[in-house]
Amino acid sequence: MKAKDLPKCPVETTLTLLNSKWKFIIIRELLTGTKRFLELKKAVGKITQKVLTTNLREMEEKGLVERKVYAQIPPKVEYTLTDIGYSLAVVLDGMAEWGTAYKEFLKILEKQEKKRNKKEVV
Repeated sequence: MKAKDLPKCPVETTLTLLNSKWKFIIIRELLTGTKRFLELKKAVGKITQKVLTTNLREMEEKGLVERKVYAQIPPKVEYTLTDIGYSLAVVLDGMAEWGTAYKEFLKILEKQEKKRNKKEVV
């Protein structure tokens, strides 16, 4: 991928690189350190092997993930975030903070809705 091929808007650039929910979750898991494929699959959760493989390959092509293959039987492959991949930690931290605040917002709305429903019943 070349810089000239990316959108002018930096937000669009980020979304172009991380164009699936799985990439965010993969990054979240790799922020804790290097993982083998099956470790990563287990940590990510409900993801098929094909989807995980596709996402990891795309992330490797974009320079976010490094794949290390060990010449042994059975084959051993490890995935690690590159420096630019690790730099996405601040993005995920911001998303986590926003997600937490949004959940609290919904709880407040639910409480207000319950109060309104109680007043209507009385």
